[in-house]
Amino acid sequence: MDTDVLVIGAGPAGLMLAAELRLGGAEVVVVDQRPGPTTESRASTLHARTMEILDSRGLLEELGTPPREPRGHFGGIPLDLTLPSAHSGQWKVAQTRTEELLQNRAAALGAELLRRHQLLSLTAGEDGVEAEAIGPNGPVRLRARYLVGCDGEDSTVRRLTGVPFPGQDAARELLRADVSGVSVADRRFQRLERGLAIAATRDGVTRVMVHEFGRPPGVRAGAEPDFTEVTDIWKRVTGEDIGHGTPLWVNAFGDANRQLAQYRHGRVLFAGDAAHRQMPSGGQALNLGVQDAFNLGWKLAAVVRGSADEDLLDTYHEERHAVGRQVLANIRAQVQLMLGGPEVEPARAVVAELIALDGVREHLAGMISGLGIRYEVGGEGHPLLGRRLPDAQLEPGPGEPGGARPVRTTELLRTGRGLLLAPGAPDADGAAALRAAAAPWADRVAFAAARPVAGAPLAEGQALLVRPDGYVAWAGARPDGLSDALRRWFGVPAGASASVSASAPAGVSAGARADAPVGRP
Repeated sequence: MDTDVLVIGAGPAGLMLAAELRLGGAEVVVVDQRPGPTTESRASTLHARTMEILDSRGLLEELGTPPREPRGHFGGIPLDLTLPSAHSGQWKVAQTRTEELLQNRAAALGAELLRRHQLLSLTAGEDGVEAEAIGPNGPVRLRARYLVGCDGEDSTVRRLTGVPFPGQDAARELLRADVSGVSVADRRFQRLERGLAIAATRDGVTRVMVHEFGRPPGVRAGAEPDFTEVTDIWKRVTGEDIGHGTPLWVNAFGDANRQLAQYRHGRVLFAGDAAHRQMPSGGQALNLGVQDAFNLGWKLAAVVRGSADEDLLDTYHEERHAVGRQVLANIRAQVQLMLGGPEVEPARAVVAELIALDGVREHLAGMISGLGIRYEVGGEGHPLLGRRLPDAQLEPGPGEPGGARPVRTTELLRTGRGLLLAPGAPDADGAAALRAAAAPWADRVAFAAARPVAGAPLAEGQALLVRPDGYVAWAGARPDGLSDALRRWFGVPAGASASVSASAPAGVSAGARADAPVGRP
């Protein structure tokens, strides 16, 4: 079986990556051991940036209206996550629903998913990767131009390739269980004399999490703790007996903190927990992985289609490794504040005071939510360079065809192509020059002439070049430097590459809609 990209792992990161690869025109096969999306509770939080990503691909309607909580925490200290975004705060979505949503998306775009298949071996060469997996009908040999390991913190791809995974082993852990048939008071990071206790009940199921101060990770014959271990520690910490309840799911997660030195090793790349391992404090792990995949997908698709060279893949490592390093650092700090004993109380008091100061809350909320990310894209002077394009309402400029309706910037990203958002009418001198400069990339970058409505967080008179992942790569009123930015992020102009593009997914044409009017993304 031959394909452009082989993705190992059908968790949120792997499924998001598969969908983005197909949207970009690459053929993709996903291999996963499980029969379907996870049935375990696991991660239950989507942060603002992840919700924006889903919105930019038109997936929020299918997701529905999950509960929103404007407040999060930093090391167990309450933190208001409200920031300028249509989706600020955290959204309570079970991981099984997230995986189901992304699996449907990938399948609809034409990704091939091999369930009940276990990766056995892989060999990476200069021209591609060969792998063997075993499934219900026997062994399957797969050949791909690239392979991406999205197979979790115990990554088989990482083990088979032998890449170093430096960092720290777990020294502490939280035990977690979903239990029915118990009645305990909700606890939000309650620090008691002997430990930390957390409890929340939703739809008749109570999730409890507990840590006993000073207790190292348990040594267990099985992969997960017994329910009796959870109930014993819960009783020692809280004095409450929950042993009569029915455990629906039990697990433990420690504070191991590791990160690959390189996210790319030739033809093999890593994303999600396969690239970094951290305690899932504040629900950051799943969101970090999905955002890894969203950054990598369009870049790898462009390389596979021949419109960009492999240097573009190096920007995946540069950008996401830096973000991962920052997240792992903030999680280490949170672990100290949350799982430390009485000795950390002075530090907790200081952090609580700092959070109340102007700018501190916003910085921490931006770091946890993903809204504060700024990539190094070159250029200077514009506050949006390297940042995500704000969600703003736009009015079509004069001359836009077909009586186009007002549209949100998020809608203009749904094709998965780049976007050149011009500051005014398409027949104005500045906008016409911008359109002409971008014309050689019209198969990859849509042009839209529009004005932000009053109060929108965009300045009229400044054009923005936006990457498919929603980050601003260039800004200016005139086309100076635009061609260089287009070449850096979108490769050589049309007709200048000898590579043959891979087939695009059904309903997606790499060369279509170069001048889609505003309101008709």
